[in-house]
Amino acid sequence: MSADPSDPPNSTEGAARAPAQRLAASVAGRVQGVGFRWWVRGIADQLALTGWIQNNPDERTVELVAEGRPEALDELERLLRIGPSGARVEQVEVSRGPASGTLGRFQITRP
Repeated sequence: MSADPSDPPNSTEGAARAPAQRLAASVAGRVQGVGFRWWVRGIADQLALTGWIQNNPDERTVELVAEGRPEALDELERLLRIGPSGARVEQVEVSRGPASGTLGRFQITRP
């Protein structure tokens, strides 16, 4: 059966074919001791992202790596700049690149 050319394209088809990307971020501010890592893990699970997040020894930053669909990473980046209640995000540094494809379920790790 062939598709009707007058039908609109299925937006999920293009998203499914988009190559996965990698987002690495450092988030500074009041982001330790406020549930920030658990909040990010919940978001990552909802967005079907793989990767990890950890506190840094400086007691004022967390770092994370996430891989997945570009749209999901865009949403994660947007939310990182807001943070959960109780957090105060002062700075977010982000870099993007191709996904390695080696990361498992998003998890909280230790440095």
